[in-house]
Amino acid sequence: MNTQHTIIEYAKKTIAEEARAISYLEELIDEEFSNAVETIHKSKGRVIITGIGKSAIIATKIVATMNSTGTPAVFMHAADAIHGDLGNILEDDIVICISKSGNTPEIKVLVPLIKSFKNPLIGITANRDSFLGKEADYILHAYVEKEACPNNLAPTTSTTAQLVMGDALAVCLLHLQGFSSRDFAKYHPGGALGKKLYLRVSDITSKNEKPEVALESNVRQIIVEMTEKRLGATAVTDKGVIQGIITDGDLRRMLTTNTSFEGLTAKDIMSPNPKSINNDAMAVDALERLEENSITQLLAEENGQYAGILHIHDLMREGIL
Repeated sequence: MNTQHTIIEYAKKTIAEEARAISYLEELIDEEFSNAVETIHKSKGRVIITGIGKSAIIATKIVATMNSTGTPAVFMHAADAIHGDLGNILEDDIVICISKSGNTPEIKVLVPLIKSFKNPLIGITANRDSFLGKEADYILHAYVEKEACPNNLAPTTSTTAQLVMGDALAVCLLHLQGFSSRDFAKYHPGGALGKKLYLRVSDITSKNEKPEVALESNVRQIIVEMTEKRLGATAVTDKGVIQGIITDGDLRRMLTTNTSFEGLTAKDIMSPNPKSINNDAMAVDALERLEENSITQLLAEENGQYAGILHIHDLMREGIL
């Protein structure tokens, strides 16, 4: 028996089974789904999502997706709900209950209690004819023919279907709310995408040293400034206005082309008209300029004055690159 071959076949079969089930869900999206989305969209409250067992785990993921895309959501475990957590449900909230069978004991106890609160109830279940299917105000039909588990027992295909139905719900709400990438960044300020959308050049240059020499600075002064500020370059300015840049590469070229440094000044060594960017510009725009010009440092200016240096390593550290 070829163990590796068997493992590969099992894996492919599992993926194929789940792919077929997910594909079929497309046919189950109907007016009831649309009405459920509209109900949530028009609500002034939150979405309370509950479930038991593996469905509870899926519920937590859907809650996370909704919260990150502009729909306030709270997870409530079905078993805890009947022991005090029903207090989480406020007047304007909408409850989503997830259960493959729709007939578990916890669901049969919980659903009537939710209904007594008069909160709209949305069910995500594989069984429309179940207790949940008949009691819910709206049903998102997450039907699956069978689990990917060979014994048709372990929740596999069914939980994937629940997850996809939850994603469809969240994305529809996202579109109705006009939720943009900038809105997404507000909820993900620590992530790479968030930083691309809110991080400005000034956020970086304000933390960096600000190497700067005058046009008449000598070689020793230039080397000391670059060594102390440790950014691999220094701006050359005149009354705060950028005149040029001197990089490590410029110093190396000076060493190979001059036998004497006596009398050499920053004006003789610098690269004039260096690439620069406004200090208020987005960091991602700075990255684009660095890449376009195949350089590693970019001078920043503000109101026509030198404001600092941004290094490509800064962008790597921030996760922009």
